[in-house]
Amino acid sequence: MRTRSDVDKEPQRRQALTEPDPAGRSAPGAQSGPLPGSMPNRLPENASVPDFDAKTVARGLLRTTRAGSLATLDRSSGYPFASLVNIATDMDGSPLILVSRLSTHTANLENDARASVLLASTGKGDPLAHPRLTVLGTFAQISRDDVQEARIRRRFLARHPKSELYAGFADFSFWRLTIVSAHLNGGFARAADLTAADVRTDIGGAESLVEAEAGALAHMNEHHAEAVRLYATRLLGAEDGRWRLTGVDPDGLDLALGDQALRLPFPFRVADPQVLRNVLVDLTAKARGS
Repeated sequence: MRTRSDVDKEPQRRQALTEPDPAGRSAPGAQSGPLPGSMPNRLPENASVPDFDAKTVARGLLRTTRAGSLATLDRSSGYPFASLVNIATDMDGSPLILVSRLSTHTANLENDARASVLLASTGKGDPLAHPRLTVLGTFAQISRDDVQEARIRRRFLARHPKSELYAGFADFSFWRLTIVSAHLNGGFARAADLTAADVRTDIGGAESLVEAEAGALAHMNEHHAEAVRLYATRLLGAEDGRWRLTGVDPDGLDLALGDQALRLPFPFRVADPQVLRNVLVDLTAKARGS
């Protein structure tokens, strides 16, 4: 049985743990073995290989799911504590949340940054027939004076405009999840363990694109709204409406219309603004010709 002294010693025990490197390298002394959240060895030897692209499905869920279940570790007992939070992503796909320090999940993260986020698609019929992704890692709070805060704030509020009503409150702050691993359940007999690299977007060498993102989005939404609409309706088969771009990264575009979110993958990796311009022109021509 855990005593109060055992709970009090937990922070010291956690400090001895070595976090995985964000680039996927193992730090000296890092624990070897299965990835967090990986499936137990319970599959039959003759189990068939999943007949779907797990990485593509996982990345799609990560980029298009607007809310998810955040599981933290209760600061007093260590029991899992699940709550509902709005989700956005940074340019590399790292999940972003906006939470109040008055909330239980925030207090838990301040005590132990390890957490997971469940992202699930919805639809008709059995909820378990639809894909869902569990992303595991460690959260870090983004301070107001952090150089990344402006980008993270802009990307989050582009996905959740109504959050601007309270994003400036003193008790609210953004947190970013450094992904360690992920587990995808794509439906019956479709499951896969994934590494951080499987679900993240590589932004190495794309510094100019990172800097140009805000201007590129503003330009497209203001001057090329018709092209954005065609991306959604002609290329992705979505309903008609005033679609807007909410994000761009080397792998693709994020689009939104009200509560709906879409992902338009690029035909190849895009790392600089000029290549982005050319790709957008080509996508526009493709959409108008379809």
